[in-house]
Amino acid sequence: MPTAARSYRFTDALVRMPAKSVAQGLRAVDIGAPDPDALAREHARYLAALDAAGLAVHVLPPLEDFPDSVFVEDPVLCLGDLAVLLRPGAPSRLGEVGAIEPELEPFFPERARIDAPGFVDGGDLLLTERELVIGLSLRTDAEGARQLAETAAGRGLSARQAAAPAGVLHLKSACAVLDEETLLMTRPLAESGVFSDYRCLVVPDGEDYAANAVRVNDVLLLSEGYPRTAQMLAQADYRVVALPTTEVRKLDAGLSCMSLRFAR
Repeated sequence: MPTAARSYRFTDALVRMPAKSVAQGLRAVDIGAPDPDALAREHARYLAALDAAGLAVHVLPPLEDFPDSVFVEDPVLCLGDLAVLLRPGAPSRLGEVGAIEPELEPFFPERARIDAPGFVDGGDLLLTERELVIGLSLRTDAEGARQLAETAAGRGLSARQAAAPAGVLHLKSACAVLDEETLLMTRPLAESGVFSDYRCLVVPDGEDYAANAVRVNDVLLLSEGYPRTAQMLAQADYRVVALPTTEVRKLDAGLSCMSLRFAR
């Protein structure tokens, strides 16, 4: 598969409109139910940012039977022209895989899948320029990781497992790709040594949620309300675009969850 900036150079994004049922979405820590209308406004800002970053944004209709379906990253991993149908670790989300599979056909001529009994959530998958890091968490297990590593190897991509940081739902809740050699991450993840071979920029204490950023071509999407992280990234010459995520955060989610980004 092509390797040139595959982790942040994209042409397209697949997104799904949030359902009104989103207020019943999963949350490990209950800080209040999201307001569906407010979340829809956050989602609209997100889509506009993807468009401004140069992506063709393909919008799927809402799925009222699946409150978490706005988070399209979890049921699919994009690897070049291959779409890997994952197997989310929350039982209520398993049906999202079948719902999104037909929508992938125009973009991905090849598809693979994770089979039972394995589980993999897309939020645990960090694709860098050199490897795929699979976070083991409450939603991604060793069997799912093993299957995914085999699929990645078949595409010439090395993969390895890493434990998600304690107290976070997904690996990418605590890290993001900034460029070919640089990752943004929380202090606990940096100190774990999991990414010791990378250049690590550590978010300031108290701003851990900002670690779930998204590099899209020449811009870096960052959650609003984290001024020290934004300043650090700007000083490192990243072009930061801050977006609201107040409602999204109530569902243990962040910016990376809301799109499948890929290059054609």
